[in-house]
Amino acid sequence: MLKLLIVVTGLLLPTLGWAAGGGHTFPQDKIEIDWDDKAAMQRGARTFVNYCMSCHSAAYSRFNRVGEDLGIPDEMVRENLIFTTDVNGEKTKVGELMKITMTPAYAEQAFGTVPPDLSLVARSRGVNWLYNYLRGFYVDDSRVGLGVNNGVFSNVGMPHVLAELQGLQVPKYKTQDDGHGNEREVIAGFDIIKEGTLTKSEYDKTIYELVAFLDYLAEPYKQTRKNVGTGVIIFLFVFLILAYALKKEYWKDVH
Repeated sequence: MLKLLIVVTGLLLPTLGWAAGGGHTFPQDKIEIDWDDKAAMQRGARTFVNYCMSCHSAAYSRFNRVGEDLGIPDEMVRENLIFTTDVNGEKTKVGELMKITMTPAYAEQAFGTVPPDLSLVARSRGVNWLYNYLRGFYVDDSRVGLGVNNGVFSNVGMPHVLAELQGLQVPKYKTQDDGHGNEREVIAGFDIIKEGTLTKSEYDKTIYELVAFLDYLAEPYKQTRKNVGTGVIIFLFVFLILAYALKKEYWKDVH
């Protein structure tokens, strides 16, 4: 039990350290990840390396393993997914782990904390949380330095790195009972005040694809595990029928 608690705590601490605060006020939309849609995960990988890997590693995965699982040839992985260099300034090899070049010391100085590795974030947070979180940034002038807040995780410590795509938005509020007879204002949605390069539906699709890729990163064998589990259940069911038939044959003359 103690070992399990330590493992769970280890999964949660990185994301808690990067995004301090709380408050789940933004409507929680739900998504279902289609693991057969490898094209969506490929586009999510592209978004990840272009917008997330400047600060966040995925150090439990290798570039060529991602390419193999998602159907991307090594040459395309080199050209489209690898933008980091090694200590000698040479381009990262396709078989290397998905690490960033930014050092923890520099990250601590620039951001006040080290951005967490995102290899397991989909397991620790869940795909629905990530989907709503990445769509929930809004303008907040009281946040000196960042200028944004988040409707899913209030007082977030991460800048809105996807603002170029989404644009800028401000929250719409509604009054809601807190369950104790008191009314409070909660975020009911957002209004765009500055257009991004994507429409709302296009941005939502981009975030879905990014979350799909993060879900893959967190457990590359998930689909295989489910397929094996289904096969085992079918085998056990067939074996049960055969065992029952065999039992009847052995005991047919016993009264």
